[in-house]
Amino acid sequence: MTTLTTPVTPRRSVTLHDTISDELIEQVRRDGFGVLRGALTEDEVAEINAEAVRVCRGELGEIGGDHTPAAPDEPDDVVLRRYLCIHMAHKISDVLSRALAHPRIVEVLTKVIGPNVKAMQSMLFIKSEGKPGQAWHQDEYFIPTRDRSLTAAWIALDDATVENGCLWVLPGSHQRGVIYPQRPHDNREFDCTGESYGFPYSDDDAVPVEVPAGAVVFFNGYLLHRSLKNSGKHGYRRALVNHYMSAESLLPWRPEDGHVAAWDYRDIVMVAGEDPYAYKGTADIARPHVRPDGEGGCDR
Repeated sequence: MTTLTTPVTPRRSVTLHDTISDELIEQVRRDGFGVLRGALTEDEVAEINAEAVRVCRGELGEIGGDHTPAAPDEPDDVVLRRYLCIHMAHKISDVLSRALAHPRIVEVLTKVIGPNVKAMQSMLFIKSEGKPGQAWHQDEYFIPTRDRSLTAAWIALDDATVENGCLWVLPGSHQRGVIYPQRPHDNREFDCTGESYGFPYSDDDAVPVEVPAGAVVFFNGYLLHRSLKNSGKHGYRRALVNHYMSAESLLPWRPEDGHVAAWDYRDIVMVAGEDPYAYKGTADIARPHVRPDGEGGCDR
């Protein structure tokens, strides 16, 4: 393993693990996050980035929200810069669907979560220069689980730096298992997603997670994290972020009947082991859609 220190906050550093080691798994459990460098090859990263162009151009299928299929003569660069994030793109892309079950990602997940793992969401971030970040939040607030097994795999598709809007984390903030409240904000540095507040940490406790393309940041659903605006002229800060949890746990996400305790969201993909609830079947509910980025104002 090696250590990468940021030029902005030299007293803080992030450990980059080169192997799927006990140290990596222990760090995810202790700090709430850990980085596996070189999890994807250069060719795999290039394939996903090429597929992202096709997704954004609308060549693979319909995308909801503020999406406009690209004209044949529109340059790829112009099309990509229209979007901050597209949710559920794995629904229309074989390349992104395969990335959900990437062998090195799954190997870490089975060590962190357990032998039976299901995925329920993908988010394809483009984030060109000037695009906003996300305020402090916990993924568990948006995707509730019953057993605190929610884990993100944040795949860097470009070198992620402080300047282009890398992740920032509050190490150890997952340990209490508290879901902090959310409120709207009016800060144009962040997208339309709300911000968490009332937690016993400050921005001074935050650590920037600068990682090279091909690295994967694994982090717990209770971990407080954010990203900042892609400032200046830094090109893209692309990332593919997939969310997973234990297949043993029901997923009370988007309940249809109002009975959260009994509801089990079944629009899932098994990536490891067996599904104890396979008898329920699966569903095709969510559709690809564009995340509002706030450039035209947020509908509060």
